[in-house]
Amino acid sequence: MNVHQLSRPAAIIKHRDVPTKTVDVGGTKFAYRELGPTTGVPVIFLTHLSAVLDNWDPRVVDGIAAKRRVITFDNRGVGASGGSTPNTVEAMARDAIAFIRALGFEQVDLLGLSLGGFIAQAIVQLEPGLVRKIILAGTGPAGGAGIDRVTFVTIFDMIRAALTIKDPKNYLFFTQSPNGKRAARAFLQRLKERTNDRDKPIALGAFNQQLKAVRAFGQERPADLSRIRHPVLVVNGDHDRMVPTSNSVDLARRFPNAELVLYEDGGHTAIFQYHGAFVEKALDFLEA
Repeated sequence: MNVHQLSRPAAIIKHRDVPTKTVDVGGTKFAYRELGPTTGVPVIFLTHLSAVLDNWDPRVVDGIAAKRRVITFDNRGVGASGGSTPNTVEAMARDAIAFIRALGFEQVDLLGLSLGGFIAQAIVQLEPGLVRKIILAGTGPAGGAGIDRVTFVTIFDMIRAALTIKDPKNYLFFTQSPNGKRAARAFLQRLKERTNDRDKPIALGAFNQQLKAVRAFGQERPADLSRIRHPVLVVNGDHDRMVPTSNSVDLARRFPNAELVLYEDGGHTAIFQYHGAFVEKALDFLEA
């Protein structure tokens, strides 16, 4: 049986219930979940710093999977996937490409959030023929303003969260307006909806490797994205604390075929804060 076929119609399975599966990628097991229609170009979700399978907002996963085949996965060394996490974005992109190839796909769409957006940019530069369309959320170009300070911002907000007995995502991902605080609380509750077969949290060593990769990406010379002719949707909040919003504006300008959407009073994960509007926009973009 093909590794990416489900035993029952995938469209009726929700994020909270979809089984976790593994595929061999050059001798290493990669964990992934698949839901939505079993035909068509799949959308590969590339997640943010420190995230595992359970950190995707179920409203975004289920919303896009209502019409498109969705695949989320743990990259090398993260969560339930084996191997050691690399410390460069390019190596992470090569691992993601190998994962996609291992599932037998010849072309995919990409949805990259934060670090996943860095990886998505590297994938389309390394293997342009593998990619059809790209959504880049809460992210920026190599060498972008403030990206090399993500480690500082992350650790600062982790300490602040510990002192206030809150989840760091309250500060890192959302604005501190009443609207942002409500959205953060609702998001954190949604992350608890899946109660069975939950993923392993990221190990400290893997997290440190990711931080090194992000810092190095922030210090690189900007890539020439003008040769990437793929349709690109760039999305962010207008108050991104982790990857300053100016990077999304810059990124959209660097791609010749890009559209920019900024959500008012949105933070780093505006796609979670405004999940309904984002899913509608993403599906319009992917299906155009």
